[in-house]
Amino acid sequence: MTLVRFTGNPLIDRFFDSDLFDWTSRNYSKTNTTLPSVNVKETDHEYSIELAAPGFDKSDFKIEVHNEVLTISSEKQAENETEEARYTKREFSYQSFCRSFSLPETADGDKVEAAYDKGILTVSIPKKEEAKPKAPRAIEIK
Repeated sequence: MTLVRFTGNPLIDRFFDSDLFDWTSRNYSKTNTTLPSVNVKETDHEYSIELAAPGFDKSDFKIEVHNEVLTISSEKQAENETEEARYTKREFSYQSFCRSFSLPETADGDKVEAAYDKGILTVSIPKKEEAKPKAPRAIEIK
């Protein structure tokens, strides 16, 4: 059987191109929870990683740099217990993920900083001084 894609309607084309039909495990961690999405930016002075992780506290994250690899991980377990009639109902929640990024040679892994605000973890990795752009230097003619 041959699957023929209708190409006259962009809405249908986008539907078939979406991640709904991506059955690989690239968006899932080892515990079958989704991995947070990231944005990676570069400026003249630093690299920046933005990781979307709403519902976490800053204490839930662990950030390490080892052998020029930046690793961001989290493990969060929550127990909710409610009393109802003659029984107790418990609900467990467990979330974990681990994302690793190889740092380029121009990154200064000793000066990494992180901040968490409104569900976004931002990790700033400054560039080494020798990697930053320098202003032109005028040469005096003798």
